[in-house]
Amino acid sequence: MTINVIIIDDSAVVRQVLSSVLEEAPDISVIKVASDPIIAQKFLQERWPDVIILDIEMPRMDGLTFLRKIMSERPTPVVICSSLTKKSCNLSLEALSLGATNIITKPELSVKGFLLDAKQEFWQVVRAAAQAKMVRQPKSVAPDAGEEKPPRQSELVHMSHTTDRIVAIGTSTGGTIALEYILPLLTRTCPGIAVVQHMPEKFTSAFAARLNDISQVEVLEAQGGERLIPGRVLIAPGGKHMEVTRSGAQFISRVFHGPPVNRHCPSVDVLFRSVAKNVGRNALGIIMTGMGADGAHGLLEMKQAGSETVAQDEETCVVFGMPKEAIQLQAARKIVALEQIPGLIQ
Repeated sequence: MTINVIIIDDSAVVRQVLSSVLEEAPDISVIKVASDPIIAQKFLQERWPDVIILDIEMPRMDGLTFLRKIMSERPTPVVICSSLTKKSCNLSLEALSLGATNIITKPELSVKGFLLDAKQEFWQVVRAAAQAKMVRQPKSVAPDAGEEKPPRQSELVHMSHTTDRIVAIGTSTGGTIALEYILPLLTRTCPGIAVVQHMPEKFTSAFAARLNDISQVEVLEAQGGERLIPGRVLIAPGGKHMEVTRSGAQFISRVFHGPPVNRHCPSVDVLFRSVAKNVGRNALGIIMTGMGADGAHGLLEMKQAGSETVAQDEETCVVFGMPKEAIQLQAARKIVALEQIPGLIQ
């Protein structure tokens, strides 16, 4: 089955490079390129694509405005093509919250070289988008922005506190919306949480800040060396792996450069295997929506080490790839809907 794609970007160079890279894939066809959404809309009246690749900052109509229009009229998988500026990162995360499935980056320099080097990953992003279910995801009720938040649990815990339980979460396509649902529902007494969300470098810092703003728990991009304590969530940084290590009775994050595992860096398998080794029966492992198999074998190792293990069910996944692989390996002790996950963590 061929995946039909439209590219909307105001850069002629980016349009040309994206088109040439995608056309190399045997199962992807670029049926239209457009310099802005207004031009694209005329084409869409005649033919609708399977996936839209969308620039976020354009002069006549910006990507967010077009995305809102598409999602309200005819929900379609959209991949955001973003630069690495702080503004673009924040706009791209807003796009994910509105229903975009994933982000690809376009560096300011050497666009062609970057995309050619990363073309296999780019193809996988488009394929994942084509498989995405465009269903309305549940939304958490965020804290009142006008209310002053009391101190988070991590600020109240005494340094001698012994952390005896942690949660490890792995997710990919659809995971940003899922995490935006789960984390605001957690209280400051929840166990320390380590998260791998497949996301490009530079975006994880902005994503952690966004989650921190809407949650009672403290959400940080891991730098390495942070303790996993109640009320704290550590997000693995894009482009680096994250492990959970042990120092006496304390669990500590370790962040390091390394080759991709299952085509991903950070990798869910790297996190889960470290938790199986260093935490064992005191851990809960959760594998959620995403394409591919990253995390399935690591979740099995967690189960074999005595951890509780959970997979998100097919009905509430945007892409049922990662949980499906874990279920087929019999790595998950439970299969649950997204709405049940906050209760299992708390």
